[in-house]
Amino acid sequence: MRALYSFPHKLGADRICYTAWQQVNGLVSAGAEVALYAGALTRPVPDSVEVHTTLARGKLRLPYKLVGKLRALALHDKIVAHQLKKFAGKIDVVHVWPCAALATIAAAKRLGIPTVLERPNAHTRFCYEVVAAEHRRVGIQTPHDDYLPNEAVLAREEAEFAACDFLLCASEFAAKSFLDLGYPQQKILRHRYGFDETAFFPAATVRERGRPFTALFCGVDAVRKGLHLAMEAWLASSASKDGVFWIAGELMDEFKNRFAEYLAHPSIVQLGHRHDVPQLMQKADILLMPSIEEGFGLVCAEAIAAGCVPLASDACTEMCRHMENALVHKVGDVAALRQQISQLYDNPELLAALRAGALRSRGEWTWSEAGIALVEAYRQAVGSRSTASSNCGAAFEISRSRA
Repeated sequence: MRALYSFPHKLGADRICYTAWQQVNGLVSAGAEVALYAGALTRPVPDSVEVHTTLARGKLRLPYKLVGKLRALALHDKIVAHQLKKFAGKIDVVHVWPCAALATIAAAKRLGIPTVLERPNAHTRFCYEVVAAEHRRVGIQTPHDDYLPNEAVLAREEAEFAACDFLLCASEFAAKSFLDLGYPQQKILRHRYGFDETAFFPAATVRERGRPFTALFCGVDAVRKGLHLAMEAWLASSASKDGVFWIAGELMDEFKNRFAEYLAHPSIVQLGHRHDVPQLMQKADILLMPSIEEGFGLVCAEAIAAGCVPLASDACTEMCRHMENALVHKVGDVAALRQQISQLYDNPELLAALRAGALRSRGEWTWSEAGIALVEAYRQAVGSRSTASSNCGAAFEISRSRA
């Protein structure tokens, strides 16, 4: 399988930049040939990858803030589209990322090459609406620009959704957000993300006896990730009387002011931004992840790999299997989460059984396995492009009318 992979940001940096970097590595490990076009490169990729940077030359990088983020992404898109013609007959599929895809998709169509668009989150319209509703409910503003409604971003992304041949959704939750807006099942390809086996693994020693029952939360977008729900459930559970709840991640001042009473409880410890998350997961009993929206519960996969049992909302689908390697509750169901925390605090045998189930399933969620799944998605795209293309325009019209 030969792919052109177009990523407009700093490949190898944080968040989606790390995800994209791991995808490229996974593709190579799965046997794919990759031509990479990235805005910039901050970590090395395998030697077999043909690397091009569009917004950087050596140590010099185009400042996204100076030219404007959308303009920078559009520039990357135009450069890749212009370069694509030299790959005619040499690649099987073009993999693009949001807000930097329209020109590349159009060029690929002219060359008859199928396109797949990465969806690191659910449908953008859904994300805006559900996150804004939760912020209104709790009385604070959205802490991160990613989820402040932006009509220009939404318009560009919905045009990309319509133009591409396939949408790459890493979770059932993300896929459903498109299906609910009228996109056809044939347009959606499923794949997955994973965890780094060199960083996330269980502790070599048996956990010491007598230590407090420990819960962990990892995340920066506290409201979207449901930290307020986790704290409410924790403080109402039996575990809060002598257990400890670690919060790893920066919290905005507005969030800290709004939930100052929760955060002041002696069982809740703010750790701030941490670089030792794998070690924290090795030490914690459970991960609290009551997200209200997710593209893929990446931190849940990492917790499973470390033997830390996830207590996750059903937005974190796939790897979290209720009563097998995790406990799952419906989005926003604080009462169920409270009961689950108390259940594992009061029943160490069940906790041990779920931890064992997590470690048995960890091999399914590596980045190597994710690479295999992504290559299979490419094969499906190559094999059924014509069917998907005939549905493309209709899907967009349906989504617009419902919106």
